[in-house]
Amino acid sequence: MKLSVGLKLSNSLSLTPQLQQAIRLLQLSNLELQEEISLQLESNPLLEKIEEHTEQLVVTKNEQLEPLKNIEEIPNDLTVDAKWDDIYVSHSSGQTDENYEIERSYRKTLKSILLEQINLLKFSKVDQLISHLIIDELDEKGFLPVNISEITASANLFLEDLNIEVENSEVLVVIKHIQNLEPFGVASKGLVEYLQLQIVRIKHISSKEYALKILEQYHYLLSNDISKLIKKAQMTMDEFNQGLELIRTLKPYPSLGLNVEYDDYQIPDVVVKKNNNKWQIELNSDVVPKLRVDPYYSGLIKRADSSADNQYLKSHMIEAKNFIKSIDERHKTLLKVTACIVKYQQEFLEKGAEFMKPLILRDIAEEVDLHESTISRVTTNKYLLTPKGLFELKYFFSSHVGTSVGGECSSTAIRAKIKKMIAAENPKKPLSDNVISNQLKQDGIEVARRTVAKYRESLHIPSSSERKILI
Repeated sequence: MKLSVGLKLSNSLSLTPQLQQAIRLLQLSNLELQEEISLQLESNPLLEKIEEHTEQLVVTKNEQLEPLKNIEEIPNDLTVDAKWDDIYVSHSSGQTDENYEIERSYRKTLKSILLEQINLLKFSKVDQLISHLIIDELDEKGFLPVNISEITASANLFLEDLNIEVENSEVLVVIKHIQNLEPFGVASKGLVEYLQLQIVRIKHISSKEYALKILEQYHYLLSNDISKLIKKAQMTMDEFNQGLELIRTLKPYPSLGLNVEYDDYQIPDVVVKKNNNKWQIELNSDVVPKLRVDPYYSGLIKRADSSADNQYLKSHMIEAKNFIKSIDERHKTLLKVTACIVKYQQEFLEKGAEFMKPLILRDIAEEVDLHESTISRVTTNKYLLTPKGLFELKYFFSSHVGTSVGGECSSTAIRAKIKKMIAAENPKKPLSDNVISNQLKQDGIEVARRTVAKYRESLHIPSSSERKILI
């Protein structure tokens, strides 16, 4: 074989640093994106955040977003006197609703409400410490899931250096004080104690005695063994009915109806609303920062200067522009994918979960001409605020089952139908999984009994035997 040297042309795919950055930003959640922007602002002196109010990027359902430019098209040879807007303009793909704001209610937490009331009580320093420890242990329903001895041990640990020792009885006294705050009954050990506290507070109702007897034998009530409960409590059926009727009027947990905010919440990335019979999709302005190249530092760059300082400014200006381009590309892709999802799921937005259509990543990928992996990155940890509530974009993708007419039905829609059927059932004759399966088949949805059981369990709905009420 003869060896020779020659030239050969071939095409190959390579990920440039700019493209790698765009892909990485695409999969970040809004909190991670804000953290990344903060890091870039700290490390790059030519990157600046615009604080003043700017227009929001909006797209309507039936409009097409402009094709996304390739990240490699960013010019490397940038003129000194060129402005960023002359090289790259961020286009809005729809109408801007300047008056629209995401409605937020800044509400106090349950713990802050209780602490405000504690500060008004004439507690000693030790009792204040105990009350803070109790409030810190409350769950979001207002119950106290830990034992008194655990709180006592924690208090003694804090007071160890002061040679002060707290006993369980002192903790119990503080708990009694907290239970009389608003909401009443907070710091109860559980449902039974909370119901008992409410009943004791009621005056001039004869059935309260029967209700208390029922709660003393509550384990028979949970197992629907009514006959044994009546026998143990030494009651008549009429007395039992009166007591049970009173229990049904009580609150199930202290924080019910209280306008509080829990620690676990999500901020929407995109908002969808209906305006003039058209669905509008827009980015959440609170999590969409506006960035630009600092005009002062960019003005210091000299065209023909090859000094280290000038090269430093040039390299950071290119990095800043690339980062801004990647951020804007991320937002455009997010809006493009969300607009396509909204187009598919209009009936869900208008009528509810029963009208969710089956949808997979490939459907959206083919519609917007992107790869499935890109769609997966876009829809992960991104949240959409709709008239029906806040949903992760992944929620709109679900498996499906066949129908008798040859179509398909989303598993989300089937779950909603099962939930609706169970909500309307007779509690004395609850629907079994087999009956639900047959009723769905009558509606043209081919679902096996075991599939119904799986969907029911995913909704945290007990079986028919556990749902059955004997009275």
